[in-house]
Amino acid sequence: MGFRLTPQDTGFYDLFSQSAAHLIEGAAELTAILGAQSQDEREAIAKRMDEVETSADESTHELIRKVNSSFITPFDREDIHGLASALDDCVDHMDAAADLVALYRIDTFPKGVVKQVEILSRMAEVTVEAMPKLRSMKDLSSFWIEINRLENSADKAYRRMLAELFNAEGADAITVMKHKELIDELEAAADAFETVAHKIESIAVKES
Repeated sequence: MGFRLTPQDTGFYDLFSQSAAHLIEGAAELTAILGAQSQDEREAIAKRMDEVETSADESTHELIRKVNSSFITPFDREDIHGLASALDDCVDHMDAAADLVALYRIDTFPKGVVKQVEILSRMAEVTVEAMPKLRSMKDLSSFWIEINRLENSADKAYRRMLAELFNAEGADAITVMKHKELIDELEAAADAFETVAHKIESIAVKES
């Protein structure tokens, strides 16, 4: 990293860690809704997920406000905006998936959905672990390599679920539609985590 003549506001790093923490909360609620035993329980979990999403939005807005009010930022303002938005997108897609489960009253899931959510949970953990490393921009390559590996696994699982969904004999068209929307959102969440990794890789390259 190049020599800086001006001090940095390190509060940004704490805000990124706070924002990333919502990923763990979202993944936990998404895991919980898959194991719900009743529609009332699914709706309660979806409501909690909405609260997580609202908190994530607030964290994103706090980051943006800090960018707009700070003379000195730890790295490029545009990159801070981009990373904050990318983290928020991960929660948005997990929230959408949980919402679909409740709204569509989905009580059985395509084979592979549990594995997909496990992958998202691991992506959340790896991302949270990476946040403190933004301070030094060191030892981050293992983060984006692991996220890329997990996203590749998610892609394969997604394609397999689609194939099984469309190849199932005698499948009810409405159920197929509901399940496809759900697995599409899970895939979008995995893609969003990969976008976070790409943003961090780009920032690390610029700051090295």
